[in-house]
Amino acid sequence: MSINFNRASLLAAAVLCFAAPLVHAVDEEAAKSLARQNNCFKCHAIDKDKDGPAWKKVAEKYKGKADAEAHLINHVTSGEKAKFPDGHEEEHKIVKTSPPKDAAQVKNLVDWILSL
Repeated sequence: MSINFNRASLLAAAVLCFAAPLVHAVDEEAAKSLARQNNCFKCHAIDKDKDGPAWKKVAEKYKGKADAEAHLINHVTSGEKAKFPDGHEEEHKIVKTSPPKDAAQVKNLVDWILSL
């Protein structure tokens, strides 16, 4: 019986070791800072709609969708059209980072939004 326990323990440890690099901790302060630098809070708030949807509403909309992160990264980096409450459309502002086009910063912002 102790052999099975040891094997199970080793298997669990191995799974954790390989899964650990896949876990991405969100840096909330860095995400909020990037959002402030890009004036995202002008159109979005965490929990109430403005010209853009509340980020909690965005997180709910994409919860459980495998392509959520990729879709939102594309949305904030491509300038695709955004719809406004009055029905008009404008190109979404492209998030700028320092250094330029830092994918990790954009990913952190999107992951933070999705975590709300």
